Amino acid sequence: MAQGGVVRVDGDEFWHMTKVLRLSTNDRVELFNGKGGLIQGCIQMIDRTGLDFVALEDPILVLPLTTQWHVFAAFGTLKGGRADWLVEKCTELGAHSVTPLLTDRSPTISENRVDRLQRVIFAASKQCQRLHEMALNPPMKIDHLLPLVAQSKLSFVAIAEATPLVSTLTSSRNESSGLIVVGPEGDFTEKEVNRMMEAGATAVGLGPHRLRVETATIALLATLMLWSDSQPTPNS
Repeated sequence: MAQGGVVRVDGDEFWHMTKVLRLSTNDRVELFNGKGGLIQGCIQMIDRTGLDFVALEDPILVLPLTTQWHVFAAFGTLKGGRADWLVEKCTELGAHSVTPLLTDRSPTISENRVDRLQRVIFAASKQCQRLHEMALNPPMKIDHLLPLVAQSKLSFVAIAEATPLVSTLTSSRNESSGLIVVGPEGDFTEKEVNRMMEAGATAVGLGPHRLRVETATIALLATLMLWSDSQPTPNS
């Protein structure tokens, strides 16, 4: 859509803009498509069923982050909104994708929960003004994760009592893509750990305390995002 173009907004987004944000005619608004496209405009007209947004300039394309972290976390059995919190914070911190990991101690995740998590991602993207949508992949078993670990130059697995993450990063070179793997409540089995290590994963510790799945995931992701931002880009 070019400058002067008009977009009709209705449904949930119309309700959110007018009832929650209390926007009205002539208010400035930014629309984005989840693919890096951003366009500035204003509300031209509001009626009972929707509103018309008019573009005040041509759209721009914002490039994605250079380093992309892919999260694989066994959160299928988490209760009380903890899985929602995990996915919401991964969205805010800038993870490129999140994949529910199926393990011996977390073997399933309901289809209804996956649908709900997609809605959580959408809401979090709007709240934090994230221009590139985070992907929520279908649930994956360890067997299918192993080839990805083998292909990735950076794959970190949170393991209790392993070498502290920060110590490991001092000897690691920044790459354009990496994997973050976190096990379920009760941790990975010894066999699962051995298979991931044989595939090339690096075990890292996150301090002296035993962390919940969602806490470990966010601690690992936040540290790696900050580390990636502080490193020179590959091939620079």
